[in-house]
Amino acid sequence: MTFPVLADSVVAHAGPSAAVLAYIPSPPRGVWYVGPLPLRAYALCIIVGIIIAIWWGEKRWQERGGQSGAVLDVAMFAVPFGLVGGRLYHVATDWQKYFGADGHPMNALKVWEGGLGIWGAVLLGGIGAWIGCRVYRIPLPAFGDAIAPGILLAQAIGRLGNYFNQELYGRKTDVPWGLEIYERFGSDGQLDMMNGVSTGVVEKIVQPTFLYELLWNALGVAVLIWLDRRYRIGHGRLFALYVAIYTFGRFWVELLRDDEATHVFGIRINTYTSVLVFACAIAYFVLATKGREVAGQLRPGADRPWPWQLAALRAHGVAAESEAAQADSTVESEAVTAAKTEAAAADEPEPTESDHEVSDSGNESEPSDDNSATDSAETTAAKTADSGKN
Repeated sequence: MTFPVLADSVVAHAGPSAAVLAYIPSPPRGVWYVGPLPLRAYALCIIVGIIIAIWWGEKRWQERGGQSGAVLDVAMFAVPFGLVGGRLYHVATDWQKYFGADGHPMNALKVWEGGLGIWGAVLLGGIGAWIGCRVYRIPLPAFGDAIAPGILLAQAIGRLGNYFNQELYGRKTDVPWGLEIYERFGSDGQLDMMNGVSTGVVEKIVQPTFLYELLWNALGVAVLIWLDRRYRIGHGRLFALYVAIYTFGRFWVELLRDDEATHVFGIRINTYTSVLVFACAIAYFVLATKGREVAGQLRPGADRPWPWQLAALRAHGVAAESEAAQADSTVESEAVTAAKTEAAAADEPEPTESDHEVSDSGNESEPSDDNSATDSAETTAAKTADSGKN
């Protein structure tokens, strides 16, 4: 089993003067077989991304004061909903592939062959997360803040799957980092760009938009982590920032793409979606409660207004901040009291050796007096006896 390496590929350029450029080669294939079992790079990338998002989200949830295992519990609802939503969005926006004149409707069920729309995945995945949070009685906005960086990192990993599938690429180009798209053929000799094996014939050189989005997502993860640590963002606002960062980059990537997609008035439908979702994310970030939830609000059963109850959310946030400030004040006052007690103990004089000697002599005087009294009584008795004899 061999994997492609991003090495230089020398290509002769037709034109007034031939030029030699170094391009990024595509993988020769995206599917390997272990016996009858197909091993798909796209599916592996999705699975790895999900595992990392859950692991990192669980870690961040516990750091914020949440209970262990909550992220995995909610993910049991969110992940299946997200996969179904992503596939539904893809099929709905590229319905010609499945229900057009040359389409195959049953292929709509083959989610392992690629084709997951992030918008549908986030929408239905969010609904699944909401159901899970309702079941386990934890706040959905805080949950979203905990998993936001992990989701964006999972999307970056998922773009590697697009690379293996030779999809999500841009228009033809002659830039040095252009991506080579190979012709692939199946075992039956028929052209199969998704599941076939490359013959080494370059079909075209295109913009590697999968790589642009991968790098943008990775940069977005770093920005989210920095902002969260610097400003302690909560109440769903970090998740809104994740959505805004992703959609902003996706808008420009969509303008570069030239692969098959549905267009409305000559513009790709995902471009419209990016603008709409970006506006909604910014609105939520501006209007939602500032600050971050305290640990007590993340425990199961903690009362919290609905996300659309903006006035109640602000009041709830103010109360939470007041509670946190009061808790900090209590801790500070206890620390001051402990410091004063230690200082007072340090100011008391320590016992000296003379004090010990005085104490010891005083303790010894009592038994000394008792002995002298005994001796005196014995002497008197002896004298009386002697006088009787005389």
